[in-house]
Amino acid sequence: MAAESAPVTPVLAPAILDPDQTDLLRALDGVFTGWGRSAGAREIMPPPVYAVSDLEKFDVYTNFPQLALVAAPLELADGPPKPADGGFAPTDVREVRLGLPHATCFGAYLFHEGAELTEDTLITLVNRCFRNEDHYVPLRRLASFQMREIVALGSYEHTQRVLASFTERITAFGAALGLELDRVAASDPFFENGGARALMSRLSPVKHEFQAGDLAIASVNTHRNFFGERCRIRLAGASGFAFTSCVAFGLERWVGVLLDAHGSAPRALAAVRDVAARDL
Repeated sequence: MAAESAPVTPVLAPAILDPDQTDLLRALDGVFTGWGRSAGAREIMPPPVYAVSDLEKFDVYTNFPQLALVAAPLELADGPPKPADGGFAPTDVREVRLGLPHATCFGAYLFHEGAELTEDTLITLVNRCFRNEDHYVPLRRLASFQMREIVALGSYEHTQRVLASFTERITAFGAALGLELDRVAASDPFFENGGARALMSRLSPVKHEFQAGDLAIASVNTHRNFFGERCRIRLAGASGFAFTSCVAFGLERWVGVLLDAHGSAPRALAAVRDVAARDL
């Protein structure tokens, strides 16, 4: 894989994919969605913004303050404000009550909030994610990007079977596309550094990333019952709250590494279609 492009000055403008890149991204998303559906996942459609109070349930603003982005209406009491130097002043906006998610899976837990699941459940969803990074790199590190996820809810055994199955698929798919993916254990900031969950995380890693070079393009994550507890999700016939896990794919990042590997979007698209036809 080619070295990551030079960082660019932080600008919160999203990348605009050209038609060939868009075709490649849609094909990749179709592959990952198909994997979820073949495993029994139903699809839901989350919103691009949430109430700050909803995201706060997951300690987003405690554990990820450096990534958080929020939205607010403009203050119009003295007439429409005029941006200066590419932005609005704090006095130009009203109270901030909308949060921009930095991960897609939040929608899965909020959708099931307060529910009692009748059986182990699998769903898939895609969303725009937003991250306040210290630098941005075209296609590889963006302020706004798309993340496809497959989320398991229910028994602990169910969540682990899903992760094991998708780990095999990601590994085989990457190899067939000519990508050298390293599976690397990573930390999960949802678990407080000094808490019991953090100790369990160190003893048994809860997050593994699939890295192309130094860029994570997919991950498999087990949350134990963190999200089940925060959203009061239960599994019928079981004690305590539901366990969850998720598999995540950064779609623009996949496009970026495949462009490096195959030289152009049309050639990368042909490779994706060929590999997908083999049903790896």
